[in-house]
This record gives sequence, structure tokens and C-alpha cells, in this order.
Amino acid sequence: MARTQIVIALYPGVTHLDFTGPHQVLTRTPDADLTVASVGGRDIEAEGLTFTKLADLSKIERCDVLIVPGGFGTADAMLDEAFMRDIRRLGAGAKYLTSVCTGSLILGAAGFLKGKRAACHWAWRPLLEPFGATVSEERVCRDGNLITGGGVTAGIDFALVLLAELAGEDYAQSIQLGLEYAPDPPFNAGRPELARPEILAEVKARMAALADTRFAAATEAASRMEPA
Repeated sequence: MARTQIVIALYPGVTHLDFTGPHQVLTRTPDADLTVASVGGRDIEAEGLTFTKLADLSKIERCDVLIVPGGFGTADAMLDEAFMRDIRRLGAGAKYLTSVCTGSLILGAAGFLKGKRAACHWAWRPLLEPFGATVSEERVCRDGNLITGGGVTAGIDFALVLLAELAGEDYAQSIQLGLEYAPDPPFNAGRPELARPEILAEVKARMAALADTRFAAATEAASRMEPA
């Protein structure tokens, strides 16, 4: 039986936990090959860490699972035709289309979210709408073969859901136990409806600097999509 091919597609400005969390879980998928790739196999700098010896995205012929993480570089990635060409090509033949955080915007720009429910980081959920998606507030959202995770840390939850799909729930639970994944955060501030108003206002203010750029990129990327 052919091995399951899992591809994580990176781009400049990706958030490293968006993919290293899922990678840690999914590298334990039985009978599977997990490949991390970038355009041209170029090194990717991610918030102070550099990831090297990556596969060339254009030379990957196919995959069963395509994973697109999010990050501050999402806006540029959506408008990078070389990157998006490979996302569309690999995604078209994948059994599962998946993302973490703002990676769902990239799937949207590739035309994969029309009429689908999808999750995203809470601050950027409205940007799913230009791509024809229905916004989900779930930490992990599944709609058919589309599995999308919310912001950053949701990538671990997402990966366990995906692993259960690929290898069975009992196996996924065994990996969760092996990794001792039992979240017990010191503060109850991980979602906007839980955080104190002043904390929410502070985070929104920090993210406001990105809003115009991301909105413009989403609008431009949506305009490039082929008609339904």
C-alpha cells in the first residue's frame, strides 16, 4: 500500500508554531512521509528561527495531505504567484486540504474555500468572507475534506484531529498521551470572549497595524480567483 504523503508548505514570514506543533504530532503518523517545503527549497526565516534543507515545493508531484500554516507573511504569500501556483496544484489532488491560523486565507486565495466553513485566527476571521467561505469560530473546523485550525496553538488540536483521521482515534490519543498534551494555561485569556477588555483592546491595537495590508491582500487575492 502506498505511503501517505503529507506536505507542509512554508513561505517567508510564517509563524513557526503554526507548523512545528502539527509537525511534532504528524511526524508520528504510521506509513506516512512528512515533507516540509518552500518555493525553490529556499531557507525560511520565521520569527528569529531559520528552517533549512527544505524540499522544493515545485518538485513535489502530489500529496495526500496539504497543510498551510499562517503567519505575518500571509498577505505576501497570497499574492506570490509561484507559491500560489503550487498550492493550487497540490491542493487540487489532495485528499485533505488543511491549514492553521491564517493559512486558511491562503487556501481561500487558492479557491478552495468557496461554500465551505473554515476557521482562522480570531482577529482575521472576516478576511475569509471575500473567498466565499463561511466563518467558523471553532478551534478546529471540518467541512468535508477541509480541516482548518484557529490561531497558532490550535495547530496541535488540529493535528490530533487529522491524525485520528489518518491512523485512528486510539492511535491519536496514544500520541497525545506520549506528548503529554494536557493544556492547563496559567491565564484564562486565550480567546477574545475570555480575555479582560483591556487585554483585548491592547492586542487589537497591536494587530491594527496589519489590518490594512491584510485586507488589501485578501481583496486582491479574491479578485484573482477564477469565477465559480
